[in-house]
Amino acid sequence: MDLGLVACRTCNGVARRESDESSRGAPSAPQARAAAQQCSRCGARMHSRKPDSLMRTQALLVAAAIMYLPANLLPVLHTVTMLGSKDDSIMSGIVHFWRSGDWVIATVVFIASVAFPLLKVVALAFLAWTAGCASRCHPLVGTKLFRVVERLGRWSMLDIFVIALTIALVNFRSVASATSGWGAVAFAAVVLLTMTATMQFDPRLIWDAHAGSHERDKNGSNSPTGP
Repeated sequence: MDLGLVACRTCNGVARRESDESSRGAPSAPQARAAAQQCSRCGARMHSRKPDSLMRTQALLVAAAIMYLPANLLPVLHTVTMLGSKDDSIMSGIVHFWRSGDWVIATVVFIASVAFPLLKVVALAFLAWTAGCASRCHPLVGTKLFRVVERLGRWSMLDIFVIALTIALVNFRSVASATSGWGAVAFAAVVLLTMTATMQFDPRLIWDAHAGSHERDKNGSNSPTGP
């Protein structure tokens, strides 16, 4: 951005940022980040930084945190057989597998459905705080953390795939039926909200905050401390 360049996030093309600072003066940093132009290669809109990245990420994370509790406590599967009906939540399923001796399955479900969504929300909240508050954390650490969250986010849909497969197999028989519960809806909402928050977050803001903190430290060290 200091060189007057902007990159397209669709085709990775780099172009010189269009501006009319020659006639009206150089734009401020917020204006330069919000300004958009069209990519000459693919036609997509190009931004130096994603518009309102931190605000959108924080709003999506708050919504995901609100949906996290009902996703784990409400029933995700409702089965009806000749012996009666039964509601199962994610936590009750984990407890059932653990007591039945299927410790590996219980551990996999716990990591994929309980631990990882929570860690993803916490990690994205930490990255948003790092980008907005000029943290002393090295930006390379934040960038690697963002890449891990982005690549592993797709595995959060494990429970939804299991529920869909279970409903299809149970409904294939005439002696039983299965339907998804509100817990599955809440869990899918958590996954979609966290995935959208990951897409809205701009990791380049971490490096901006790091550069800003170094600039302030440099100016502070060069300022006179006495008469």
